[in-house]
Amino acid sequence: MRTSRLGLAVILGAAIVLTGCSAPDTGESDAITDEPVVIQVAAVTSPMTDVVLAAGEAIEDGYEIELVEISDYITANNVVNDGDVYANFSQHVPYMELFNEANNGTLTGVQPVYNFDIAFYSKTLDDIADLPDAATIAVPNDSANLGRALKLLDSEGVITLAEGVDPYAATVKDIAENPKNVEFLEVPIASLNAAYEEADLVFQWPSHIAALGLTPEEDGLITETDDRFALYLVVREENAKSAETEALKKAFASDEVREVIESNGTIDVAF
Repeated sequence: MRTSRLGLAVILGAAIVLTGCSAPDTGESDAITDEPVVIQVAAVTSPMTDVVLAAGEAIEDGYEIELVEISDYITANNVVNDGDVYANFSQHVPYMELFNEANNGTLTGVQPVYNFDIAFYSKTLDDIADLPDAATIAVPNDSANLGRALKLLDSEGVITLAEGVDPYAATVKDIAENPKNVEFLEVPIASLNAAYEEADLVFQWPSHIAALGLTPEEDGLITETDDRFALYLVVREENAKSAETEALKKAFASDEVREVIESNGTIDVAF
């Protein structure tokens, strides 16, 4: 298998600066032309960006992966849904489904790549049992990750969700019992690191909390791994069975990608 040339485009915020050209969806015959078909794949941060680069090393002859770095998850979905970028690797399927519902989107997950431990962290506490009354707990403001955070707190007895509520879809309005009278601060995933400085307890992804030198294994007060939240390669539904997507799927399930995942102690192979 050859080593392909990797391109790089950088996107800051919602301003899009793309280099190269998007992969034309022209079928399998493009893969055997003299010039490789360039497939742009958006990602937000490491280790997602690292996985895209590794997939670029593994992509079969006739194709080239170009990493498009994005600063936020909503933009990562918008550029794919709008057809400006071919694919992204930045999310789990529940988050993608929420985007589709809110934006009349046509995104679909085509390849699970890795899973990870999620956790709550605290700057001041060493044990969740020491959580004080009227504590402030920072949680994600998107419903997919919020439900997961509340489900974790329910499992530890910090709160009790109302009977019959789907924990994956729970909101703070579904809390039936709150014995410590904790208060919730709902902010975007990207802002939870800042909340770590002020809140008593903070929910965060390992890829973001790593910037603070923390890991779920060493520093998480409550941790969980759930296959429902494995990160997926995502494309538009119309491209789900294209030759380009098949080449991407193979690349994202390659030994090169497996090596990157296994070298990162906070994530696990999902393929």
